[in-house]
Amino acid sequence: MTEVYILSGFLGSGKTSLLAGLIRQAKEMGLKPGVIMNELGELAFDSDAVEDDVPLKEILNGCICCTGAEKTESQMQSLLHENVDIIFIETTGAAHPVEVLDAVHSPLFGDQLAVKGIVTVADGRRYLSADGMSPQVRMLFLEQIRHAGFILLNKSDLLTDSEKSEAVMGIQSLNPVAQIVETVNSKIPLAALRGMEQQPSTTPVRQAGIGSHLPIGTQLVTFTEPVDRDAFEDWIRSLPETVYRMKGYVPLKGSKYPSLFQYAYGMVQWIPEYMNMPANLVLIGEGLSGIHVPGAGDE
Repeated sequence: MTEVYILSGFLGSGKTSLLAGLIRQAKEMGLKPGVIMNELGELAFDSDAVEDDVPLKEILNGCICCTGAEKTESQMQSLLHENVDIIFIETTGAAHPVEVLDAVHSPLFGDQLAVKGIVTVADGRRYLSADGMSPQVRMLFLEQIRHAGFILLNKSDLLTDSEKSEAVMGIQSLNPVAQIVETVNSKIPLAALRGMEQQPSTTPVRQAGIGSHLPIGTQLVTFTEPVDRDAFEDWIRSLPETVYRMKGYVPLKGSKYPSLFQYAYGMVQWIPEYMNMPANLVLIGEGLSGIHVPGAGDE
């Protein structure tokens, strides 16, 4: 039986960091991992976290639950033909985990899978400020927690002890069944997850506005000139909180190649590149139409 783990969580919560760590641990255990990675946009920036020797299938420009069960079934069958021992499915942050779970269960290969369940990464600071989200987005965020079999309270190093207690108690009230572990950079032993068994949820699945009804959208921009890093970060600080995630390659003044740029919930990360990557940036959030990125022209 091939083990299957669904990695859920809101945009920028730390799912890709979790995925990278689990892949490494699986290989150290002598297991052959396979990955299905889902992205909202047309470009797969997060796929860089998956090593070249790991079978990877991508579902782009939509979430698994909206793209259609046929494509998910095809990707699953393809991985099974590569004789993988364990499959990690990283969902888009706008996917309802139960609908993804339904998409994985198929009569075509159900007898070959041990679907261990839903692992949700919850950003502690975002959880504590969830009341500021729009109603539909907040509902999705909470649904991802309600239906998890295992929950990572991630970025716990950014919380005070009282904030941690508040977040844990709140999450437990939403989901009293799942195990909750405080993490930094989504670090968790794979062995801890392998012991989980997804319990049937007693919580009704609530409509969370999935797909075209969800007000989360994407915007792809292409840079036409390099930007000053300090000025770019000043612009980032001026953005509304409804810009949940940015990722891509940003050309910086004084640098030969664009740098890999990641943004989530007010935090930025720059990683130098040593080859000429396409100078594209993807924004994910609400109300993106009025946002202009310095140095870029909208596509």
